[in-house]
Amino acid sequence: MLIKNITIETMSAANKIRGGWILVENGKISAVGEGDLPKFDGEVYDGEGLTAYPGFIDAHTHLGIVEDALDFEGDDCNEDSDPATPQLRALDGINPQDRCFAEARAAGVTTVAVAPGSANPIGGQICVIKTAGNRVDRMIVKSPAAIKFALGENPKSTYHQKNLSPVTRMATAAIMRETLAKAARYMEELDRSASDEEIDPPEYDIKNESLIPLLRGEITAQFHAHRADDICTAMRIAEEFSLKYAIIHGTEGHLIADELRGVSVIAGPNLCDRSKPELRNQTFDNPCALSAAGAMTALTTDHPVSPLNYLTLCAAMAKKHGMTRGAALEAITVNPARILGIEDRVGSIEVGKDADIVLVSGDILSLDHTVEAVFINGVKVN
Repeated sequence: MLIKNITIETMSAANKIRGGWILVENGKISAVGEGDLPKFDGEVYDGEGLTAYPGFIDAHTHLGIVEDALDFEGDDCNEDSDPATPQLRALDGINPQDRCFAEARAAGVTTVAVAPGSANPIGGQICVIKTAGNRVDRMIVKSPAAIKFALGENPKSTYHQKNLSPVTRMATAAIMRETLAKAARYMEELDRSASDEEIDPPEYDIKNESLIPLLRGEITAQFHAHRADDICTAMRIAEEFSLKYAIIHGTEGHLIADELRGVSVIAGPNLCDRSKPELRNQTFDNPCALSAAGAMTALTTDHPVSPLNYLTLCAAMAKKHGMTRGAALEAITVNPARILGIEDRVGSIEVGKDADIVLVSGDILSLDHTVEAVFINGVKVN
């Protein structure tokens, strides 16, 4: 397929291309250019007057694992029977028939990270999927992509109600350390047994096995943290165990922005009320402060806290509150791709990447834009 007569926001070193075209073959972008069209005998989509963006990405959601218009029956987000559950896979709780997938696609959101919830200090394995498909196994971009950790009110309140640990921030951090330390020892024993046939491997432990990719630096830790002190605790634990990590929410990041240079922060949601004490310093100024300080800033709706189809509205609000246009667009395209470790596939319009393309009339960061067409892996899905 050839998409022609478009302005292209490449989100790459090529910047914006006017009078451009995109050639799609076998679900991938095979060429991008401007001016004269390449020779092509297949389907042609005339995007006259439209702007092409890479498919938008939300790096932290609960899409399909907390189903729309259902209560307990469709809520598979929190296995709050054990405070440390790294072995759980969000992948196993996702219902791709949830109508919010269609709403996401209609808004141009083509890739999402789906996470377990924040009731547990260690909640489970985050997966990255496309928003089109009938079987989640065929929608996977990366699984696991990260391990979910949570600090602050959520684990405290969950286990306080059960009269179980953790009921303090100290205990939450201790559970994380103990679990990571056990997994590190397990990994060392596996390595020793692999190099010396006289040493027996440790008995299989699914929790420890699940944390080995994290300890080896193959995936990241995502730390749910709103308050500034919780953000610092997340950084402290990540540094103790040499983890690659990202801060989720980072609501009080603007209070310690100078500490977050070079740190990945998936900021938000902001389109919600201050529903609990640790959100009292919530502000739309936060993404701007983080970005200006040099944090790798992405935006999240935390769907269903805010509906996923409002992701571009979150970017528009961030721009209204001081974030540059370029930074706001990066926060829903290339930055979440980098944080999730999938920048080789999505996040920009470049040769070799997945043909996830959104065609828009008007400015995507304004309220009067219209999403005219959405392509995922080169297939028109909206």
